[in-house]
Amino acid sequence: MELDLRKQRIDRILKTIPHNPGVYQYYDEGGKIIYVGKAKDLRKRVMSYFSKQPTGKLKVLVKRIFDIRFIVVDSETDALLLENNLIKEFQPRYNVLLKDDKSFPWICIKKEPFPRIFSTRNVVHDGSDYFGPYASVKMMNTLLDLIRQIYTVRSCNLKLTQNNIDSGKFKICLEYHLGNCKGPCEKLQTEAEYNDMIAEIREIIRGNIQLVVRQLRDLMMQYASRMEFEKAQKVKEKLDLLEKYRSKSTIVSASIQDVDIFSLVDADASVYVNYLKVIEGAIVQSHSVEMKRKLEETPEDLLLMAITEIRQRLGSNSKEILVPFHPGYDMDGIKLTIPKIGDKKHLLSLSERNAMQFRIETEKRRSLVDPDRHQKRILNQMMTDLRMPVLPKVIECFDNSNFQGDYAVAAMVQFVDAKPNKAGYRHFNIKSVEGPNDFASMEEIIFRRYQRLLNEEKELPQLIVIDGGKGQLSAAVASLEKLNLRGKISIIGIAKRLEEIYFPGDSTPLYIDKRSESLKVIQQLRDEAHRFGITHHRKKFEKGVIKSELTEIEGIGRSTAQKLLWKFKSVKRIAMASEEEIAVTIGKAKAKVVFLHFHNSEKTE
Repeated sequence: MELDLRKQRIDRILKTIPHNPGVYQYYDEGGKIIYVGKAKDLRKRVMSYFSKQPTGKLKVLVKRIFDIRFIVVDSETDALLLENNLIKEFQPRYNVLLKDDKSFPWICIKKEPFPRIFSTRNVVHDGSDYFGPYASVKMMNTLLDLIRQIYTVRSCNLKLTQNNIDSGKFKICLEYHLGNCKGPCEKLQTEAEYNDMIAEIREIIRGNIQLVVRQLRDLMMQYASRMEFEKAQKVKEKLDLLEKYRSKSTIVSASIQDVDIFSLVDADASVYVNYLKVIEGAIVQSHSVEMKRKLEETPEDLLLMAITEIRQRLGSNSKEILVPFHPGYDMDGIKLTIPKIGDKKHLLSLSERNAMQFRIETEKRRSLVDPDRHQKRILNQMMTDLRMPVLPKVIECFDNSNFQGDYAVAAMVQFVDAKPNKAGYRHFNIKSVEGPNDFASMEEIIFRRYQRLLNEEKELPQLIVIDGGKGQLSAAVASLEKLNLRGKISIIGIAKRLEEIYFPGDSTPLYIDKRSESLKVIQQLRDEAHRFGITHHRKKFEKGVIKSELTEIEGIGRSTAQKLLWKFKSVKRIAMASEEEIAVTIGKAKAKVVFLHFHNSEKTE
């Protein structure tokens, strides 16, 4: 009854949603926002959640939606910005969040009279300007040292309000006498003059050094024209410091003036995004973030979210953004470029390398803190994807092969915690099956393997993987039934053609996402079992068939005999072949020896 009422409520709301760009918000029964999304067409987007059959976490979200509210906006760009602000404000459970990385420092220009400039690792939302984060502390300190050499910024913590200054509450300190401060605490520097200096510093931090250089050069020429050579010399010293600093910047292309670069590395459960800022041909900023998937976000969704949030957070106003692919939305007044060649392509490649390196470093840090974390995530994902009741800590995979019905063998490989355990690998020689019968061979080896484990009272695996489709899987299940193990061990079959996963008693296969780590582990199991089986099969083949009539021929060795058998499949067919046909495989000289051997034998008989 409650489900019917909920459905009726949702249906009524859906009918009122317009075909406009905007932001939608999902609420749970307790009135809490659980998801915020944007849309070019609100009705189409929201309807899509209820018109299709959701899976996984998306299914859980849809079940929890009790109320829907929406906000209509004028453009796609407005929808992007509003979505970003609402996510940051409410931090809904099912939204991806870009959290500030506390491990990197920022430069802060404090919102206060006569602003201080300092480095910090704590971003406080009090209206102050924060620039960064800086991956290199050395680079940030170099920039702060440059600012202190050029400008007389105060370093004290005094509250320089107009009332405090007018009342004569403060006295100039040693910094004034050293020439590092102009004494605003005693009205020796006006707030307007100080703020002009702060405006120049902002441009330098943003990387707009050329703008400050032009302003200082104009000021130097004004002083010189008025014969104020001492002041002109001081300005020149500032210019020299700026030019020296700029010469140390990473210049990538003088033709690229002001662009943002975003790249993305997809790693299934997370994506890693790198941002580069280029101004006047130099990289002035680099920042990387990890974004963890909450639902079924596409790379386009996550890239768009990163662009919106990082540009807003870092205050970027660049009119061009380089991206590896189009994120699905256009932004007002901003050109999205997907470079294919040239300097811009090199920049994008550099950003991608930074994103990849950030992924490696992040995963390495995690592995040091929790060495089994990666395996636990994979095992949990496999348990979910394969509908298992327990984690597949031990998985055994079987593959069988034969040569024209002869020399039938099978191989089993074992993975423990999603990693190969070579001590647990096993070979099997098929004993009870004659001729090429893969199903009967599979039934035999499954029975033998698990009967032995039961007899020896050893631990059973949590998952069995059969290299093959419904037929091989059914044969394996038949053996488990004989041993009273059906339902006690999970078992699946994987068909090679389309990587279909089959379950016992279900004719409809499961198709796991090609990017899924579950499928990658299953493929690795299958490929390893095939490799291990082929190695054993070749040894058995060589040991059995090479010791045949062929090796008794004078001048014909094991290698030549093997080539002939792989080509003609049997000694009988070699005997029936013409000398010319044999020569194609082993050459004329040896072919003549083999041909004469068989035909001379016939004459002798």
